[in-house]
Amino acid sequence: MHRVSVRPEIIARVLARRGRVDWFDRLDPARTALVVIDMQTAFCAPGAPAEVPLAREIVPAINALTGALRKIGCPVIWVLHANTSRSGRSDWSLFFDHVVGEAVREQTMAALAPGQQTVWSDLDVSPEDHTVIKNRYSALIAGSSQLERLLRSLDIDTVLIAGTKTNVCCESTARDAMMLDFKTVMLSDCCAALSDDEHRAALENIFQQFGDVLMSDEALRKLAASGNT
Repeated sequence: MHRVSVRPEIIARVLARRGRVDWFDRLDPARTALVVIDMQTAFCAPGAPAEVPLAREIVPAINALTGALRKIGCPVIWVLHANTSRSGRSDWSLFFDHVVGEAVREQTMAALAPGQQTVWSDLDVSPEDHTVIKNRYSALIAGSSQLERLLRSLDIDTVLIAGTKTNVCCESTARDAMMLDFKTVMLSDCCAALSDDEHRAALENIFQQFGDVLMSDEALRKLAASGNT
């Protein structure tokens, strides 16, 4: 698990501008969902082509959180990544042609092929949970997935973001969530990147412009505070 957090100078900057640290004093459990991004074999398995080693270390925190959220009726949504390919061409050729090196391109395409997506085996999944497949970094960009439709159908206005990578798919989804008017919370102990620096940079971006950055126990306390009013 990452041992870094938003730097004091960034907190001071935010306090000077908006006069408070957190956006939200309480979170409504009836309208809050946990969105767990890309916690699947392609990113979690040792030796996988897109492995994020620290993703395995956040599993206990995610399991503790999902268990607590189910007890208070907050939906858990697993968002998994898949890209289709045909004759060696992907539905996201820009990514596979320019971001993924030739040495691992075929392995990565195979790992992200439809039908290969399952939640990482060490995570606790319940039959009541939801699963959504996305094909871009952000699960909320137009055409990427059915996540927005699912959230609207569940009358959700607040999303807790967990998963990997903090600075790529988690941050992209969090940014779009805020711009679609969802209250957005990045859970710092339930997200993983390839380095502490990348993780912290993403947290600081969200903290300054897109929503709250909380530990999972802090989010649970805010959900409990709302439930007691």
